[in-house]
Amino acid sequence: MFVVTVTFETAPDVASEFLARVRRQARDSLTRETGCLRFDVCTDPERPERVFLYEIYTGQDAFDAHLASDHFRAFDADVAPIVRERHLETWTLRA
Repeated sequence: MFVVTVTFETAPDVASEFLARVRRQARDSLTRETGCLRFDVCTDPERPERVFLYEIYTGQDAFDAHLASDHFRAFDADVAPIVRERHLETWTLRA
């Protein structure tokens, strides 16, 4: 399995807007992409402007398809103006 983790940081005044949009993105990914097996949206209760995503795909090709999807491209364009920082890492699930 191919795992993706992403940490986003926004300005505090747009944190709720970003959270709503990323939750929609998670739902779209899970319902529209057969290769997306898990898409968790996590927040830090002390810092709501930080959002952590944990995603599992069947493989690198499924993640590439995710990045090429219309719904991802729309999400990326929507949040680009409000994201201060984005850190993405990929992993291989071993257990």
